[in-house]
Amino acid sequence: MTATNQSKYGENPTRGRNPFNSIKVFVVCHGLLQLSQLLLSGYLKSSISTIEKRFGLSSQTSGILASFNEIGNTVLIVFVSYFGSRVHRPRFIACGALIVCAAGFIMCLPHFIMGPYEYDQSIASIHSNTTDICQPDSLNQSPSSDPCVTKTQKGNKDVLSILFLGQILLGIGGVPIQPFGISYIDDFASKRNSPLYIGILFAVTVMGPGVAFILGSAMLRYYVDIDKLPADEIVLTPSDPRWIGAWWLGFLVAASVVAVASIPYFFFPREMSKEVTGESGEEKTPGLMDAFTSNADTSDPLSLAQFIRVFPRVLLRTLKNPIYILVVLAQANLSAMVCGLATFMAKFLERQFSITASFANLMIGTINIPGAMAGIVLGGFIMKRFRLSLLQCGAVCVVGMLSCVVLALPLLFLGCSTQQFASPQADPHLSAGFWHNVTECSSKCRCSTSAFNPICGADGVEYISPCYAGCEDLNFDDKEGKLLNYTQCRCITSPGSGGSARPGSCGTTCYHLFVPFMVLSFLAGALASTSQTPSFMLILRSVNPAEKSLAIGIQFMLLRILAWLPGPVMFGSMIDSTCILWGKKCGAKAACQYYNNNMLRQRYIGLQIIFEIGALIFFCAVYGVLRHQDKVKKENEKNPETHKLNEQQESLKVVPSREKEAAT
Repeated sequence: MTATNQSKYGENPTRGRNPFNSIKVFVVCHGLLQLSQLLLSGYLKSSISTIEKRFGLSSQTSGILASFNEIGNTVLIVFVSYFGSRVHRPRFIACGALIVCAAGFIMCLPHFIMGPYEYDQSIASIHSNTTDICQPDSLNQSPSSDPCVTKTQKGNKDVLSILFLGQILLGIGGVPIQPFGISYIDDFASKRNSPLYIGILFAVTVMGPGVAFILGSAMLRYYVDIDKLPADEIVLTPSDPRWIGAWWLGFLVAASVVAVASIPYFFFPREMSKEVTGESGEEKTPGLMDAFTSNADTSDPLSLAQFIRVFPRVLLRTLKNPIYILVVLAQANLSAMVCGLATFMAKFLERQFSITASFANLMIGTINIPGAMAGIVLGGFIMKRFRLSLLQCGAVCVVGMLSCVVLALPLLFLGCSTQQFASPQADPHLSAGFWHNVTECSSKCRCSTSAFNPICGADGVEYISPCYAGCEDLNFDDKEGKLLNYTQCRCITSPGSGGSARPGSCGTTCYHLFVPFMVLSFLAGALASTSQTPSFMLILRSVNPAEKSLAIGIQFMLLRILAWLPGPVMFGSMIDSTCILWGKKCGAKAACQYYNNNMLRQRYIGLQIIFEIGALIFFCAVYGVLRHQDKVKKENEKNPETHKLNEQQESLKVVPSREKEAAT
């Protein structure tokens, strides 16, 4: 940095002890900020099924919610690339972090404005004042008047508006954090250390979602209204289908961590002294602005109007690169698969193996995401150890995806069928023999149409409430404050059943398949991730060095448009299509209560395999193009005269176009 710049930005070489004038300190701070940002953005996905149940959302709606933060990010990412080093990057990062923090606090507001969580209950404790058993002589039906429906719909709209606002702000706030952080490190770190520092940040990027799922596992063990009810009045347990965890608490924790992590950025200088490591002759790497200039020797920056005018031309030139576009399409398929896993895998495990939301998040955070990290590290190690060529990088991607598809296919058959359940409102077209109609035996009970208090009958059938099982009495332990069982149930008539039922879901009988399912999903995810580093290198090595920054920016923009925006919505709609019984709240449609598990598994895993096959096809195309290019290169080496003539002809075509660009 020149003395003029030092004076301008308040830098003094003698102040070497200032910790905020060290790029190493910046790397540490930025790693913590990226981790906390991803902790907040990933936490929504870990609690998505709980939010669905709490506010009666469909999976399609929650999918739209999960992808909504990509909108603000996608719109602004190109302009962030334009501003580059023209702004005080650390302060812009700090402002973005504060917006992310505000988004986190906004996301938890619905818990405080919607009132306490209400659920169907029998006489489960001395604190209960409602019953859900069969009472033929009284009207035991929940009100379904128009004011009730209107209030419910308005409450849901308010909740969705707040959550969508939070997601928009989360996307906007996250825009400057990674691009400005990486460019700042690349500008002031030494050439030798810059790749190491950026590699550390990418490793933290992979760790963030894992920490988010572990946080979700911890928070969902607490009851949603832990701040409103004394501990002795909380009668539900995490294994109860009606249990709602403290989804909002994780947003408070993550937002607070982001706020603390943003503080150091207000003290970093706009520019700092270049890190010195002793190497000589460091070369300037062509940057984003070089990609937009027709004359590489000019140092005059483009104006915003010039940027907007030139950007489509450079974008078109980048997209014409066959290797680039094929790799991006392969990565789009992989990203669509990943967003389906990240958003709904916990819900899938809950429904498929009858485990709690907390345990499902713990498994994802400690098995699936570390598997993806291991695959990325393995791919990078293979590249470094064997110094792979472009053709060999393509081969690694093909082998990794092919192995992933082979290991993913058995997952279609590892799962549980839907438990036998009884309800008068199930969809007979999707129930496939799992549904029993109990309208006749419970007709005199006047049961609520929105009842959902599952019990497990002695006949092995799960009834959606004691009322719909025709249960007229119950056994309650006053000393322990615990409901023992229901008795005199009219609908439970199988021999030896005694007409009794125990509270809670019957669950599934194939939990022994859970371990092999997780092992195969771990291996499949790890093998798919081995293509991450080689495919990234294919992009970097296949574009003009002056356009690398732009190519990466376009890559992330396309991945958001093609995968991260439509992916969660696509998976959510697919999950909704397998619902057998929709819940109701004051006559309005609420979250799904029962799915056809076989259909859910086939469609959810099948859609992921389709995306994996799509990635495999595009990687095979990449390998084919690279092999053709390699063959042409070897032929040119054998016939240097023909190659020289072709180069001369090509240069005659290129020169006029460059002159035209310079004139423009």
